[in-house]
Amino acid sequence: MQMRGGSSKGAYFLAEDLPSDPAERDDVLVRIMGSPDERQIDGLGGGHPLTSKVAVVSPSTDPSADVDYLFLQVVPDRPVVTDAQTCGNLLAGVGPFAIERGLVRPTGDTTDVRIRMLNPTNAFARATVRTPGGRVTYAGDTVMAGTPFPAAPINLTFPGDGSPLFPTGRLVDHFAGLDVTCVHGGMPVVLVRAADLGLAGDEPPSTLEDDALLRKRIEELRLEAGPAMGLGNVAETTVPKISIVSPPRNNGTVTTRTFIPHRVHAAIGVLGAVSVAAAIRTPRNERVRPPQRTRSQRPAP
Repeated sequence: MQMRGGSSKGAYFLAEDLPSDPAERDDVLVRIMGSPDERQIDGLGGGHPLTSKVAVVSPSTDPSADVDYLFLQVVPDRPVVTDAQTCGNLLAGVGPFAIERGLVRPTGDTTDVRIRMLNPTNAFARATVRTPGGRVTYAGDTVMAGTPFPAAPINLTFPGDGSPLFPTGRLVDHFAGLDVTCVHGGMPVVLVRAADLGLAGDEPPSTLEDDALLRKRIEELRLEAGPAMGLGNVAETTVPKISIVSPPRNNGTVTTRTFIPHRVHAAIGVLGAVSVAAAIRTPRNERVRPPQRTRSQRPAP
């Protein structure tokens, strides 16, 4: 099934319908999405990371979940499929998909679907899906930023896993000459003020992507923050994301532009938004719990 989840869209599969061997599976997905081709003209992908995504869903072996969700990012212009991170936008479609494919039975006007997110580490979410008459309804009046039409809402709840919200043990760090906040409330994110980058904060994504000096500075910040967040060398990974924050517009709470990590998101990822919201709602004088890293989580020397 091809579905929109949040401000992304992707192809949803039952795990049993794909090859069990990861390499063979990835070869199939590259062909299905049309990579490597920046337009993905020969497949379902839309030529952008936000429209070249895959969700693989299966019954969960964990008693705390109904289904398991594996997210795979298919790179548009390279024959690459990566499971290095999860996707909160496609997560919004996992509940409806699980009901449509018979993995979860509707329970009334709404149905809760307990989801275990397999990558990069097992985490849990609960999706509440509108199911009047025992069927998923897609019509509704909820508008998601980055999409043109309203639809039925999907309520997502994240219980958390007990790990520190601020992985460096500080609310404010200084990396690459900038004061930043490193937060992991669902997705590892580094927040930086737009003004500190000489930006207004509401520039179109294309303007930010075309600024080579800005992209170089953003990557320097990311490479310095990654090890301090316990992520090791992040040069070849897609986390942490960098979210540029500025005063609110249009009656919002905050304005964001997010590098994911090299392209700029047309809206904001669901899990990235959870991290941003948690950070800006935390008082500056709040005492934070220091990180407790295992040997494998310690930053590389």
